[in-house]
Amino acid sequence: MSAGTTAPQLPEGRYGRRSDREADRRLKVVGAVVAVLALGLVAWLGASYLIRETTINGSVPAFQAVSDSEVKLHLAVRKSDGTAGSCTVRSQSADGAVVGVADFPVPAEHDSYDAWVSLRTTARGTTAELLGCTPAE
Repeated sequence: MSAGTTAPQLPEGRYGRRSDREADRRLKVVGAVVAVLALGLVAWLGASYLIRETTINGSVPAFQAVSDSEVKLHLAVRKSDGTAGSCTVRSQSADGAVVGVADFPVPAEHDSYDAWVSLRTTARGTTAELLGCTPAE
């Protein structure tokens, strides 16, 4: 290499780094998108917490077919204190036909409700299933 030769110059911006202004703009856009997603996540988590606290959650941990026309079931409900509502339960026969459906009221007192209730059926019930609980309006 002689002292008079220089390396060829590449075209400006063709192969090199982006300009600082363009990089700053892209960084601001990415930051705004991340901020919106984070805000949405916080809002979703907050809303799900509030909804969970104002709903009624129940289960049927045990049941017994007493006769061909009655199923006794244990209705266990967790809820906010002061929230009343109702829970819908159904029973099916061995062949899967629905033989009984009823709504049972849940009183507003306390933060839980446990009771054994009777579900009238049109044939022998082999299941007792909670379809859902809804708060009173």
